[in-house]
Amino acid sequence: MTDAPKSNSKPGLTRRHVLAASAGALATPALFGTTAVSQIRRGDKLVVGIWGGAQHRIVQQHCEAPLREKYGITVEYVLGGTPERRARAYAERGRPSFDLLYLNIFESRQAVRDGVTQAPKSIPGFDDLYDIAKIGGYGVAFNPVTVVYDRRRVSAPITSWRDLWREDVRRSVAWPSFPGAQGTAGLVMAARIHGGNEQNMDPGFRQVAALKPFPAIQSSQQQIFGLFDQQAVTASIEFGSFTQKYADATNPNVIVAAPTEGQVIALNVACPTVGTANQALVEEWIALHLASPCQIAFADEMYYSPTNRKVVLPPTLQAKTIYGEAAVRSLVDLDWDRIIAQQAAWTSRFNREIAG
Repeated sequence: MTDAPKSNSKPGLTRRHVLAASAGALATPALFGTTAVSQIRRGDKLVVGIWGGAQHRIVQQHCEAPLREKYGITVEYVLGGTPERRARAYAERGRPSFDLLYLNIFESRQAVRDGVTQAPKSIPGFDDLYDIAKIGGYGVAFNPVTVVYDRRRVSAPITSWRDLWREDVRRSVAWPSFPGAQGTAGLVMAARIHGGNEQNMDPGFRQVAALKPFPAIQSSQQQIFGLFDQQAVTASIEFGSFTQKYADATNPNVIVAAPTEGQVIALNVACPTVGTANQALVEEWIALHLASPCQIAFADEMYYSPTNRKVVLPPTLQAKTIYGEAAVRSLVDLDWDRIIAQQAAWTSRFNREIAG
């Protein structure tokens, strides 16, 4: 998962009142059972690996602060991109310095298989998760990937992944780099809509290469948003939440598409390490992250979509997120085992045939 940019907008008084009312109406579950409390010692230290920026600030408020107040614990954060903390966790397998790390959807599943992190079990809030958020750990936020575009540069709204190959779009697509969530989603969906799939990626590589020359191979939100601001590109593939925040705060001409084939699922997952000495504390942290106040805070500040099906968002946030059973079912899941196995080969081919 890429790091979240800081939001340039601040929620107004009305929104804060709505959120407070929503949080109050949805009481935090009973997190602190007798068994868990007996295993936690005052002054324990928890080591958490997570993305920086808003994600760090929100868990400080909604996860760290309640536990610090109740137990007098301390928290050490390892901030930054997923690859660095994943590599460290793998290097420390069986003797972890991390108690908890946050990974993306496919890395979390692989880490469980590799014995680095734990498979999920029933803790407070777990049974309320959507089924897709119960694999590879504890899914804490949906942040799907989709087509994004400048409405001033198209002859009609984009309603399908196929529209990237329309005549008014095809020569001005900033294609996302690979590997990465955006590049993976774009490449696999290109294969799927042109007769292939994860087992047969030739149609995807051919069709993406047919879009060349690209105005850019984009590798960050900052880059693609700058290109949109300059009206230098028509479309790209990006996280919907970050793009909607940018559109609301900076450039309302940029639209987050809802393709008929579906947006591609991306999921942030809380992953307890195998061998953590703070199992009970980790489980209480995760339960707090799955509870309504934290889920609502992520939706409000980042447009991250709740994984807890019982969370009730204000209508304004429902419209900006993936909200409700039908919306979650519409997300496209990929064959992550195949993607992981082929990532090195696909990266080499991408660099040669598409980025080159």
